[in-house]
Amino acid sequence: MKKLRILSLALAGALCFSVLAGCGSSNGGTANTPTGGNTETPAGGSAEPSGDASGAIKIGGIGPLTGGAATYGVATKQGAEIAVAEINALGGVQLSLDFQDDEGDFEKALNAYNKLKDDGMQILYGCTTTQPCVAVSSETYADRYFQLTPSASSTDVTEGKDNVFQMCFTDPDQGVTAANYIQENGLANKVAVIYNNGDAYSSGIAQGFIAQAKEIGLELVAEETFPDDTNTDFSVQLGNAQSAGAELVFMPIYYGPASLVLNQAKGMGYSPIFMGGDGMDGILDIDGFDTSLAEGLLLMTPFNASSTEERTANFVAKYQEAYGNLPNQFAADGYDCMYAIYEAVQKAGITADMDHETVCDKLIETFTSSDFTVDGLTGSGMSWSASGEITKDPQVFKVENGVYVAQ
Repeated sequence: MKKLRILSLALAGALCFSVLAGCGSSNGGTANTPTGGNTETPAGGSAEPSGDASGAIKIGGIGPLTGGAATYGVATKQGAEIAVAEINALGGVQLSLDFQDDEGDFEKALNAYNKLKDDGMQILYGCTTTQPCVAVSSETYADRYFQLTPSASSTDVTEGKDNVFQMCFTDPDQGVTAANYIQENGLANKVAVIYNNGDAYSSGIAQGFIAQAKEIGLELVAEETFPDDTNTDFSVQLGNAQSAGAELVFMPIYYGPASLVLNQAKGMGYSPIFMGGDGMDGILDIDGFDTSLAEGLLLMTPFNASSTEERTANFVAKYQEAYGNLPNQFAADGYDCMYAIYEAVQKAGITADMDHETVCDKLIETFTSSDFTVDGLTGSGMSWSASGEITKDPQVFKVENGVYVAQ
């Protein structure tokens, strides 16, 4: 089996990227990311937004390019674009990418999916966030499109669907990892949880954490919820955690509400250790956010842009040249998705003239075969089970002086 190899800087000469400018917002903060509505690819790249590259396998993408979760969608799109440009520069298998904006809304995601179908999509890359992905995956299962999501981590995305696969680790695994990390490192005797009980992503991680915490004997002194990511007042949840003496607060929530929690905790004079999952990635890029509030924050992510490892450093350099900022985990997941598809397409002998049902069957067989593994930015020797779940582990990082530091 030919494993994925991250291309050397020698390919950089084949890629001349243009810097995109703009920003996407999330719940009171605006992330310093390029404008999501722009579907242009880097100059010189081969990812065609129209999906009409001659002889190319047509990949449709869905994610939030505008709205509150735009940081995630824009990053997954841009990471994928860099990979597609690199792959096409090799001159063999050609890929085209048509990425549609769902604004983080499941109805708009379904509309985007139907458009991509009409445009001749053969493989679906997405969705980026969980709720839209749950809705769309039911459609791809019925229609027999192969689907690979970079970042929708709920088990609801893949459950009962043999055609849907994840590049990210699952929500319960994040919760278990967090609980074990807290205990193994003696971070706290009393722990609180604050999560969004109206969101499958947040609830999935929280329930995995709570179950594992009880199993290993962590003392959970408060289990606090809120109903929606538009929530702006966390004084009750923080007050209950503080009153209960929580020394660590685990928050499996997105970076928007997390930034408000950190700000409000400071105003209350409450300074426990705060810890989050991969949805926290991006908090340092929120426009106007005081990054000192995140100092000491722990989060789990499979990617560290500050790494000096060669393939990561090469990707970061290309991303910064193309888009003017550092890539986050979601960009790295997007990059790895394209290379996983590329490797699987080669192994399965897929060609651009095949119908999507045939492509789906061949990719399912390849992704679940015992000899198919992928080395990428977010993990080495990555493989997939028949349930669509990936085998790789989250890593814990700490924010120190405004950057992620591996723990």
